[in-house]
Amino acid sequence: MEKIRKSDEEWRAQLTSEQYRITRRKGTEPAFCGTFYDHKKPGIYSCVCCGLPLFSSDAKYNSGTGWPSFFQPINEAHIVTHIDLSHGMVRTEVSCARCDAHLGHVFEDGPEPTGLRYCLNSASLTFIEKKESQA
Repeated sequence: MEKIRKSDEEWRAQLTSEQYRITRRKGTEPAFCGTFYDHKKPGIYSCVCCGLPLFSSDAKYNSGTGWPSFFQPINEAHIVTHIDLSHGMVRTEVSCARCDAHLGHVFEDGPEPTGLRYCLNSASLTFIEKKESQA
């Protein structure tokens, strides 16, 4: 996959201040405040920075954490994971494979079939609703 690389200035011009803080500076939005934490419409969640499709509503579930949670990505090649040792914790960060946007973290306490919980920031995502004619 070809990488998208932009200057800090270009990212700031493209994104809102909240999107920039989260995706480019590895921030976190408060729990139960993001647009998609309780979102139930069918469709695809994509990277807010580059538009790469990341997660389907078919894999979304209510984890009770206050962030949008998914048990698997649309395509494993669309995300990358890294060990995150920030804030005195050991976590696994999830980023967009195409533009390196910080999306959130993945934990091993999710539902079957994967046992994973991709816990993401709403501000790192855009949503394309699936129309009834696409069902």
